[in-house]
Amino acid sequence: MQYVYTLMKPAALTFFTIVLFTLRVQSQTDIHIPDSLHIQIITMSDGTKLQGRTLEIFSSEIRFETSFGMCTLAKEKISNVEEIPLSLLTNGEYWFENPNATRLFFGPTAFTLKQSKGYIADYYVFFPAIAYGITDDITIAGGSSIFPGIDFDEQIFYVAPKIGLATSENLSLAAGALLIQLPNDINKHSTIGVIYGVGTYGNTNESITLGIGYGYSEKTFTDKPMVMLGGEKRISKNFAFVSENWMFPDINAPMVSYGIRFFGESLSVDFAFVTPVDENFLFPGIPYIDFAYTF
Repeated sequence: MQYVYTLMKPAALTFFTIVLFTLRVQSQTDIHIPDSLHIQIITMSDGTKLQGRTLEIFSSEIRFETSFGMCTLAKEKISNVEEIPLSLLTNGEYWFENPNATRLFFGPTAFTLKQSKGYIADYYVFFPAIAYGITDDITIAGGSSIFPGIDFDEQIFYVAPKIGLATSENLSLAAGALLIQLPNDINKHSTIGVIYGVGTYGNTNESITLGIGYGYSEKTFTDKPMVMLGGEKRISKNFAFVSENWMFPDINAPMVSYGIRFFGESLSVDFAFVTPVDENFLFPGIPYIDFAYTF
């Protein structure tokens, strides 16, 4: 097992390199008339997005109906066509997919990344990370610290695989691990981590997540589990409320966090506060910030 840990740093670097070279932009320009249960989102070459339905297709243009009326679009100026079910509309408006549903602030949900999807994230400026969907059910993430003035070998490295175990309409289950390699001068045991199971009830716009994990140092596991309870509630197209709360073994005071997630189709930014609930309770709490870019 120790041999595996010693490979974490070069393996993490190799993983980052592979993922960065697999980034690609996909374009779908198949233009057709959708059925009555779907609408289309057309992106023009200048970035303009139109929501509606293709009614007629000609050799060089199409007639496209939107809520504002009928328009004629030149095929050569259409860069992307996305077809979505009407069930995804909220008050007649299309809410794009939540770009950061696989985690709360730092803790995981039971959702996994789709195959070939991923994100690049940064926590508190000094902790960049990257995640990638190997398959629809297997997600791998990793990262390191980038503290200035510290040699590369003295930084903190981690790898975090997650496997989706079951998914139904409203319930998802997953299991995973967090492997952290510390410099020897921080901890006499250079490798620590968590083995966990997590369940998420709801969907990517509104969910509650419960996670239970056992910490370990080298080959020794804790006798009692740590527990995470959190959730996310999307309150508009571009905003969601997120909370992530922890209870650690032998510590009576839970750690709570709450904040707002701002997001677009690819970029999300979290701004939150973190504080223990004890005699040292601090309101509103210690500021927390991160961002994630989904590809």
